[in-house]
Amino acid sequence: MFSKSNKEDKNTIDTTQILNDNIPKHVAIIMDGNGRWAQKRHLPRIAGHREGMNTVKKITISASNLGVKVLTLYAFSTENWKRPSGEVSFLMHLPGDFFDTFVPDLIKANVKVKVMGYIDQLPDFTQKAVKKAIADTAKCTGMILNFALNYGGRAEIVTAVQKIAEKVSQNDLKPDEISEETINSSLMTADLKPFSDPDLLIRTSGEERISNFLLWQIAYSELVFSDQLWPDFSDTTLKDCIYQYQQRNRRFGGLK
Repeated sequence: MFSKSNKEDKNTIDTTQILNDNIPKHVAIIMDGNGRWAQKRHLPRIAGHREGMNTVKKITISASNLGVKVLTLYAFSTENWKRPSGEVSFLMHLPGDFFDTFVPDLIKANVKVKVMGYIDQLPDFTQKAVKKAIADTAKCTGMILNFALNYGGRAEIVTAVQKIAEKVSQNDLKPDEISEETINSSLMTADLKPFSDPDLLIRTSGEERISNFLLWQIAYSELVFSDQLWPDFSDTTLKDCIYQYQQRNRRFGGLK
């Protein structure tokens, strides 16, 4: 189900062998390693986040060009509020800086912006930047760039259960009518159908954890862990991860 991608792989894997008819429709990425990238260069952590923003721009265009339908990026978790206040403040201002410079390129590439998470808990200026980017790209019909912002998988499931419980309490739904589809339609990825569930989940920086990301949706995702720190993640690394995905035999619990 999962494998490790590292620098040595680049010497052995010919990414030109990617099968264009087997590109994962939904790629989700846990963008990890910005702080370590900065520390290795004796820079403040926020310098890593700024460089990571540039990587987001490059990988978005690369994924779109490859034919990915949805690219979901874990930008800020419900647990990230525990970080130092200065770093959190910088991260809250980052969406405004990012969208101000990148939305024209997104429109040119026909990429639509979506954001999932508890957006109403973000600072007003962050909410304004997010809503503007969504509105500016609303008519785009290509790849969806989906940011998970102030998002947590467990909180998402709790919210979904509350929605379903409310329907039951109002006699709009019977308990024995609750199905997987009931839950799917109550999650924050519901409007990504038919690509709600990631085919491929990538985590950068060498860490091998899910970190409360898309807990329901990744039940049958293929997992690839890359040693590359997020600011160093490149078009070549993305293709390497997709190549590894294409070597898997996805059986979804059955046999092929």
